[in-house]
Amino acid sequence: MSSDTAIPILLVLAVISFGMIFGEHNNQESLEYINSEFGFTFELPSTWQGYGVLETVWEGHGVGGELQGKIVETGPKILLRHPLWTAEVPRQDIPIMIFTLEQWESMQQGKFHIGAAPIGPSMLGLNNRYVFALPARYNFAFPVGYEEVEQILAADPLHPFETH
Repeated sequence: MSSDTAIPILLVLAVISFGMIFGEHNNQESLEYINSEFGFTFELPSTWQGYGVLETVWEGHGVGGELQGKIVETGPKILLRHPLWTAEVPRQDIPIMIFTLEQWESMQQGKFHIGAAPIGPSMLGLNNRYVFALPARYNFAFPVGYEEVEQILAADPLHPFETH
């Protein structure tokens, strides 16, 4: 190989390497939901462009005694909704339950439970004030898009940050 052909080949390899190293940090293929109130970001694929955000409430029910079955704790639950969701063909939402650190500890101690599932929510992350969790059996009905949501969640998309 002559030096005339070696330089263009090295230049192409350098450009490819540069794209591979920095492409992951500058990914134009994803969206970022930022929640500054509770202190987390959530990465979504670009196919979710135009997604919706709904705010609902989770309810914790007492265990035993006079509190059995009564609502003893509540907290916010954020639903990230796919842009193709319709009433006729609902798609799988990404539900994010938000607990204070004290609520999470209380639930772990069995002082209250959420829903009918024999297991509790699973932690997605935490910061200095909140625990972010996925409800047990959130996809139990296997709606359209549940596989995509499982893939999104497998990529560890929730990134907590400190709040004041």
